[in-house]
Amino acid sequence: MERRLEGRLLKLPKGDTMSPTEELRHEHQIILLVLQGAEKQAVLPEGPERAILNEMIELFVNFVDRCHHTKEEKHLFPKLEEHGIPHENGPIGVMLHEHEQGRGLIAAMKEKLAANNPSAVKKHLLDYVQLLQSHINKENEVLFVMADKVLTAAEQHDLSSAFVKVEAEEMGEGVHEKYHQLAHRLSAQ
Repeated sequence: MERRLEGRLLKLPKGDTMSPTEELRHEHQIILLVLQGAEKQAVLPEGPERAILNEMIELFVNFVDRCHHTKEEKHLFPKLEEHGIPHENGPIGVMLHEHEQGRGLIAAMKEKLAANNPSAVKKHLLDYVQLLQSHINKENEVLFVMADKVLTAAEQHDLSSAFVKVEAEEMGEGVHEKYHQLAHRLSAQ
C-alpha cells in the first residue's frame, strides 16, 4: 500500500490501514530484530565486530531515535497528554527518560568504540539491548493500549499523516525501508 504526502507516494510496510500504534509496534519488531543481533555480537569472545556494530549504531541513531522516537516525542506523546495521560510522574515521563538513557548509551558506545575499549562497548551494548527490550514491552503493553482507548479516529488519522511526514523529512524517501532491510541482515549476524 501507499500513502501520499504533498503529492509524493510513500510506501508502507503493511498498507495504509495500520493505526499509529500498529505502525509503532511494527517498528518495534524491526528494532527487536536488531537487538537480537546485538546480543549475538556482544557475546562474541573478542567482542562485537566493529563493522557490524557501526551499522547497528547507525540504525539506533537514525531509525530508532531520529524516526521512531521522533514520532512518539513530537506527535503521539503530546496527543496523549491532551487526553490527560500524565507526563510528569506518569508513563510519558518514563518513556522520555528511557529515550534519553538510550541516547546516553549510544554516545557511550561510540566513545568506547573510538577508544578501542571492547569490554566497555560490550557492556554499553548489552545495557542498551536490555533498556530497549524493557522499553518496547512497556510501550506495547501499557502506553499503546492507553492510546488505542483514548485517540479518536480523526486523531489517529492525523497521527498517521504526521508519521508519514516524519519519515519523509527526518529520513528521506526509501531510507525507512533501507533500515528495515538492514535490521533483517543485522539480526542474522
